[in-house]
Amino acid sequence: MPNALLPQARRRTLRRRGVALEIVTLCWNIVGVAVLAVLAALSSSVALVGFGLDSLIEIAASAVVLWELSGTGAARQRRALRLIGAAFIAVALYLLVQSTVALLSGHHAAPSPGGIAWTAITAVVMFGLAFGKHRTGRELENPVLVTEGRVTMIDGLLAVAVLLGLVLDLALGWWWADPVAGYVIVYYAVREAVEIFWPERVADAADDPSGAADAGAR
Repeated sequence: MPNALLPQARRRTLRRRGVALEIVTLCWNIVGVAVLAVLAALSSSVALVGFGLDSLIEIAASAVVLWELSGTGAARQRRALRLIGAAFIAVALYLLVQSTVALLSGHHAAPSPGGIAWTAITAVVMFGLAFGKHRTGRELENPVLVTEGRVTMIDGLLAVAVLLGLVLDLALGWWWADPVAGYVIVYYAVREAVEIFWPERVADAADDPSGAADAGAR
């Protein structure tokens, strides 16, 4: 629910900032899809292929938020949140299957300095954008922007995981580090999808005195 106490001028400023953040994310990932397609083809890296597909999902998520920011309403926000939740599920399913197949088949990638450089830069950019979206969405009290900020955070985490896998493969010859990198992101993607589609479970876990999980306490 929008913050009724927020001045209209401030609300307009925050909306413009949110739109700008999403446009930067959208443009970065459009370029990234093309770059990653070339790098993945050259290196035969499962992690880079997965990262490229994740960038496609991030493009879709940014488009959803830009659509949502153009109007208001609870029903519109729920539809947008469900679309973002579906993007999380798509990321998790793809990475789970692709990483498992790569491990079982003993797939050996050929990581390149280009792939390492791109994922390192992307991680920094995505973390910065995620922070901006979270801060702007919280002040605006826009759950769609806050949630999409977590999509961007996962994109940054995926970049770090892919970067680690590429570096370990290149430096130590640990070929399995490339597909294993995907499993880290599966956990985060599933967790965020659960928070969107079944928020009551997250709330119950946060209230559990055993402290087994505090996924909703953010």
